This record gives sequence, C-alpha cells and structure tokens, in this order.
Amino acid sequence: MSQPVGQSAPQTLPQELLYGVEGAVATVTLNAPQRMNTISGPMLKLLTEALVKANEDPEVRVVILTGTGRAFCAGLNLEAQSKGTDNLSVGSGATPTNIDLRNTPPPVLHAMDKPVIAALNGSAAGYGLDLALGADIRIMAQSAKLAASYAKRGVLPESGGTWYLPRMLGWAKAAELIFTARTLDADQSLAIGLVNKVVPDSDVMGAARALALEIAANAPLAIQAAKRMMRMGWNEPFNEHVHHVFLQLLPLMQTEDMKEGIKAFLEKRAPTFKGR
Repeated sequence: MSQPVGQSAPQTLPQELLYGVEGAVATVTLNAPQRMNTISGPMLKLLTEALVKANEDPEVRVVILTGTGRAFCAGLNLEAQSKGTDNLSVGSGATPTNIDLRNTPPPVLHAMDKPVIAALNGSAAGYGLDLALGADIRIMAQSAKLAASYAKRGVLPESGGTWYLPRMLGWAKAAELIFTARTLDADQSLAIGLVNKVVPDSDVMGAARALALEIAANAPLAIQAAKRMMRMGWNEPFNEHVHHVFLQLLPLMQTEDMKEGIKAFLEKRAPTFKGR
C-alpha cells in the first residue's frame, strides 16, 4: 500500500510522493497530478529519500517509478519558481558557485544497484525526461510523449540528458533531438530506442509490474552486480572491465543463491532465491 515518504515533509504537501512495497517490488509515485507532476523543492527531497529507501531495503528487488494523472512528469515547477513560492536550489545556501548535487534524484537514481523501471503513464518533459532516462527500462503509454524541450526554455538537459542521450542514441541523433527541442510520440520513441515497450494507456502499470516480477524471480545479488558492472563499463577500457567483473564474480560464487541456481538447474525446477 502506497504511503507518503519522509517524516520531515511539510504537512501541507504530505502526499506529493507515494512509496509502497508489494512483494519484492517497490513503487515510487510522483503524486501532484494537478500540476502534471512537475517537481517541487519538497518533492525533490522526498524522491531522493524514496529511492535511497528502496535501494537499501533487502526485501526490494525491483523499483517502479511512475506518476499519477495524465503526465509522468512535466519538468520542474517553473510556475512556483517564477512566483518565488518554491525553492528548488540544491544544497544548503546553494549559489551558482556552491552547488551540491550528490543527494538529488539524478545522481541517486544513477547510483542505484536495484533495477528501476520507469512506467511512463503519461508524457515526460525536461527534468521529467531526464528522470525517465535515468531508469534502466522504460515502458510507455501509447498516448504519452517525450519532450526534449530544454532549448525552448533557454536551458540545457541539466539532470542527465546530455550524458544519457548520446550513449543511448549516438552523437548525431542525440544532437538532433536536443538542438531541435523536439517532442517524440510513443511510436517515435520506440523506433529510436528510447523506450523498451509501448502499451495501451491502461496497461502501463500492469506491463511494468509483470516485467518487475520477471526480474525479481532471478538472483538479486547477481542482478545488482550486473547493473554495477554495466554502469562501470560505460567508462572503462575492456581489460580493466573484465578484471572488475571477475572481482564481482568471486563473492557471488560463495552465495547461497548460486548454489540454489545450480541445484535448481540440475533438478529441472524453478530456483527460489533469497538474496544471500
């Protein structure tokens, strides 16, 4: 059952972000549908707390990130910023020369060992697109759109887009998307590989949960080690990478889960993994 995250959240906004765990799957839900889930200052903090909580919970094997209403996330809450009613500064006393991004959602999301599925219930724009790109897998509603609208607002993809998009699409395609500030529909997003699957709007959470359960049935320590190595592999030469993979393999070979995996294979049955 979903519930508010973070005891320190302002009482006036107790439901801006919901967190729930069912079985081995945690669901983090952006819950400000009245403003298309645009991110407020309190929401940033709650989202970070929820992601950390899911990553540290030994019972959680997969995380689903989604939103309520007709949008996944339409970006930062620029209206409140323009009125001075919200503070999206990062870090205490943040200024252009004093910015600490370490405990904000994009770096936290990128560093997570647990697999993350973005269930794009609706459109993602700006910061919302960067947030979706930080997930490992994206399932998109047929009516949703991905809007790389940064340049139309006078900014750049500030929360991961300039790092993710060239790696996902190649330099030329990423440059075209960012420089034109183009909006892609679901079929276009699927065609260029930005999302894994497009489903009818009503099926988004069902498809995300089915995939999450499929992943959760595998050995969680192995999944998390594989994700760490995939992340490291983006930035290191092959020989060093193979060495690091071997160092990850050694402790896995001593786990109960590896013994269970071999035993289940020999006994021709589905394995039951315990994460140890």
